Amino acid sequence: MSAGGAAGIPRAGGRADTAAPPAGTPGPRLAALDAVRVLAALSVLFYHYAALDSAWGEPAEDVFPGAHALAVYGWLGVEIFFLVSGFVICMSAWGRTVGDFAVSRVSRLFPAYWAAVAFTSLVLFAWPEMRKVGSVSDVVVNLSMLQAGIGVPHVDDAYWTLFVELKFYVLFAVVVMRGVTYRNCVLFCGIWTLAGAVAPAVDNGLLSFFAVSSASPYFIAGIAFYLMRRFRPNAVLWAVVGVQFLLAQHHVHARMVSSLGRRATEQTPAWPAHVIILLGFALMAAIALGVLDRVRWGWLPHAGAVTYPLYLIHMMAGLTFIHHFRRDVAPVPLAIGVTALMVVLAWLVHRLVERPLGRVLRDGLRRGVQDIRSGTPRPAPLGRLPVQPSAPEAERIPAGRR
Repeated sequence: MSAGGAAGIPRAGGRADTAAPPAGTPGPRLAALDAVRVLAALSVLFYHYAALDSAWGEPAEDVFPGAHALAVYGWLGVEIFFLVSGFVICMSAWGRTVGDFAVSRVSRLFPAYWAAVAFTSLVLFAWPEMRKVGSVSDVVVNLSMLQAGIGVPHVDDAYWTLFVELKFYVLFAVVVMRGVTYRNCVLFCGIWTLAGAVAPAVDNGLLSFFAVSSASPYFIAGIAFYLMRRFRPNAVLWAVVGVQFLLAQHHVHARMVSSLGRRATEQTPAWPAHVIILLGFALMAAIALGVLDRVRWGWLPHAGAVTYPLYLIHMMAGLTFIHHFRRDVAPVPLAIGVTALMVVLAWLVHRLVERPLGRVLRDGLRRGVQDIRSGTPRPAPLGRLPVQPSAPEAERIPAGRR
């Protein structure tokens, strides 16, 4: 048990004893969590390819009369991603310092993201049919992942979720700074819930910026689900999840309008969206309670690892390919072919960029963090930098020759 056990953390018992590794020690990979990632990624891809009209040059409902009715709810995959993110970030941050947490997030997010920005930009420069890249400077700013904060357009519209994730990381870093314990996580859930409820009613830009009222319920519920898994379910954690579920339901209509447009939202029943959210919470509850621990298919971790690069590259590049070849290939084979192409490219990004570059970035950042901790960075090799003269020696050098 972690050192926080004597500080008011509920004592784990039964199944939870085996689910709570020592602080800083990663537990066994949850294949069921990878399955949820895969379902979420494919649902978002399905939504973009079968529910959006722009790529096909005609209403997607006419192109896919059967699939369209289901595809219009695929945007909910983003909400499920946020649920998973709350669970995973709380799990991975346990026992880590702020520096370790920052290193893990940067080395995890940026390698695949840089590859995706480069790939999508090249596609849009070559075939500016769906969108034109404003300028090379826009692409450069996108590499920072901070473009939404300074008003620069996304190279790919799917990147909006990354800025939301960054806000969550910044907020959770406060918990990491104070120590990731049961008590601090529950306090964080309560404070962020209060901020999300208050933000729409007050005129405070900073509060609204970090409250992220439409997304925070999913992150918070994910944290509560991980606490259930690491320790045990209790009334407080179930109350946290229940409140987040109710808040999430409240934002469904606004999310439908932002995803489908107001006119399409009026013609689309909302109840399936509410049911899908319920199913997402139920899946995460099953993972938290260990119900799905027997799901250990060997291919799931590999599929789960590909979901992040797949999400990053599939939208604008995929829609451009669909638009370019829509007159030459029938809709169903074209959609399936583009999906297969994106999966293969995502796997290549994962194997050739994300894994090797992630290791290099992680090692370099760790050395930098160690220098910060020590307060005395290692000196540069001799000959690399000019040696500054000592004070008495500097005084003997004529001013004109300094």
